Amino acid sequence: MAFGGLSDNRASQPVAEINMIPLIDVMLVLLVIFIVTAPLLTHAVKIDLPKASSQSNILKKENIHLSIDAAGNVFWNGEPIEANVWSARMREAAKLDPQPELHIRADGEIAYKRVVSVMSDAAKAGLSRIGFVTDPREVR
Repeated sequence: MAFGGLSDNRASQPVAEINMIPLIDVMLVLLVIFIVTAPLLTHAVKIDLPKASSQSNILKKENIHLSIDAAGNVFWNGEPIEANVWSARMREAAKLDPQPELHIRADGEIAYKRVVSVMSDAAKAGLSRIGFVTDPREVR
């Protein structure tokens, strides 16, 4: 295999052989890329999303109805309440047997951060049954 050296032993002819080294390099790079990215594609989160319309739930007196209005004010069964008070009430409710359900009704304009802080307080208090109250109208 001659690469055009300085000697004139052979007549100048084009090289008829394919240089495989660059092709092998490209294939190895592609192989490494696929090895690295393949595991990332298999970690998809599978979620069964709920339907938009809902059926009405049987309201029980022992359930806790927590409402959050557009201004961020929190109401415990219809009465306004402060953060330190609802945390104490959640701890008391978590001790009851059977444990009541916490139904959260949040205004559509409220920041998600406020709803998450209420849910976090409920989880810290030990309430394990938390639900969201939605408007049961049909989706277009």
